[in-house]
Amino acid sequence: MEQRWLRFDFAGKVGFGTLEGDQVHEHRGDMYGDSEATGRVFGPADLKLLTPSEPSKVIALWNNFHALGAKLGLPVPAEPLYLLKSPNSYLAHDQAVRKPRCDGKVVFEGELGIVIGKTATAVAEADALDHVFGYTCANDVTVADILQRDASFTQWVRAKGFDTFCPMGPVVATGLDPATLRVKTLLDGETRQDYPISDMRFSVGELVSLISQDMTLNPGDVILCGTSLGVGSMKPGSLVEVEIAGIGKLSNRFG
Repeated sequence: MEQRWLRFDFAGKVGFGTLEGDQVHEHRGDMYGDSEATGRVFGPADLKLLTPSEPSKVIALWNNFHALGAKLGLPVPAEPLYLLKSPNSYLAHDQAVRKPRCDGKVVFEGELGIVIGKTATAVAEADALDHVFGYTCANDVTVADILQRDASFTQWVRAKGFDTFCPMGPVVATGLDPATLRVKTLLDGETRQDYPISDMRFSVGELVSLISQDMTLNPGDVILCGTSLGVGSMKPGSLVEVEIAGIGKLSNRFG
């Protein structure tokens, strides 16, 4: 069933519920399991949105789209190539991405996020989607100049792990077919990315299955599917919006 779930802070207490039109219907219980509506309904202006899940880890893919890989002349990977985004980088919708204290070009990467709903350890590809709760929008912010600054070591974690460098949200949408989705990224209202998820090298099912062979995926964990053509730099004051039809629009200003 298609639903849009979100987490929020109301009067200092964390809650969750479903977004129906412009109203949030509060639930109690387990967002990933059994829950029921409490009967309380809020307007979005009454709430402070939080990240749509509380991941124990965010896994971010590299070289997972044919179009970008072809443009960069990258070899076809035999298995998913990934890194981890640190918890200090997690950021909710409509909150500001902080400018790092160091110099360097800061870039946006609009992506689809897979939100895990059931513990996954060494799951078969045929069963992988049973462990997916839903999907969210994400921006894998990166200080591009840091990556290759030291010739002996590619600095993935530092370049992508600054405070506020992993915006996610605004909701987790369930009941979607990820192969039909498109990721659109806008910079100050101008479309910079518009690419289909169907161009992924590894499908959602393959990603969940293969990564779960390496590490247990917990409810709330997020897999960022990687990005495609159109990555660009942000300047202080820039508004970056990642929009996926069926999920919504993640908006964050830089600086």
